[in-house]
Amino acid sequence: MTRPSIALYQPDIPGNTGTILRFAACLGLAVDIIEPAGFDLSDRNLKRAGMDYIARATLTRHVNWQVFEEWRKTAGRRLVLASTKAALPYTSFDYRPDDILLFGRESAGVPDHVHDAADARVLIPMVEGQRSLNIAMSVAMIAGEAIRQQA
Repeated sequence: MTRPSIALYQPDIPGNTGTILRFAACLGLAVDIIEPAGFDLSDRNLKRAGMDYIARATLTRHVNWQVFEEWRKTAGRRLVLASTKAALPYTSFDYRPDDILLFGRESAGVPDHVHDAADARVLIPMVEGQRSLNIAMSVAMIAGEAIRQQA
């Protein structure tokens, strides 16, 4: 069964990335990391959060956004961006099995050119006045909905 994959744009926090890799390994989801990351990918915090699950994760590293985009377009895959600037709630979107679910940097999201490249943008509705959820929580919510729709 084909499942959506997760892409992390220049992640900042090794513990979050490790948690996402563990989540992805447990659910059979691939993860693409678009570098540069804000930490060394061999960082012990990454390993602590991901535990021994990191070895089971399907991880692909892309040296930059351009290389990732060329790969994605060649593969013909749709890019779905999680963004606080989106208008469509993530639960109202129709996911496809080969979607790439893109999540931005914890500190800054994604730049405008990445936002503009997305085929769709989804939002996790939150209480007024709150900025954002932890990225690992956002990944779990949106990927969980995408998987649910394919069941």
